Amino acid sequence: MKSLLLLCSFLAFLPSAKAQKAASEQAAVKKTIATFFNGMRQGDSTLVRSTLAPGAVFHTIVNRKGTTELRPENPNDFVKAVGTPHKEVWDERISFDKILIDANLASVWTPYEFYLGTTFSHCGYNSFQLVKLAEGWKIAHVIDTRRKEKCK
Repeated sequence: MKSLLLLCSFLAFLPSAKAQKAASEQAAVKKTIATFFNGMRQGDSTLVRSTLAPGAVFHTIVNRKGTTELRPENPNDFVKAVGTPHKEVWDERISFDKILIDANLASVWTPYEFYLGTTFSHCGYNSFQLVKLAEGWKIAHVIDTRRKEKCK
């Protein structure tokens, strides 16, 4: 009887432990992305770079005259621009819409509004792909949309 009680207690604990691990991984993924944007706001290129996986890839999707274009962006150029003094704070305000994790891969969907200082610039969605390396979760790919209207 004691063995059965012990087994039932152990089995009841398993889903809870799995849920705690999932919540912990989601928090770590969110922290990486939050650090990326905090570095951008602070103009801290070292902080931004610390969130990127080796070989990270950036893309943006733009619509020019009714035509959709996929544009690559150089992550090194972005990091350099973040660290170059600029008059206005680059303030990308995000929320976490969806976070999916399988093993060492995370996919994160974040709607955003981008401000130069206090002036609205554009909005859209970011799609992040992160990989869990020895040092923790790192951004491997980010692709975003950009527009000036229909933001919410």
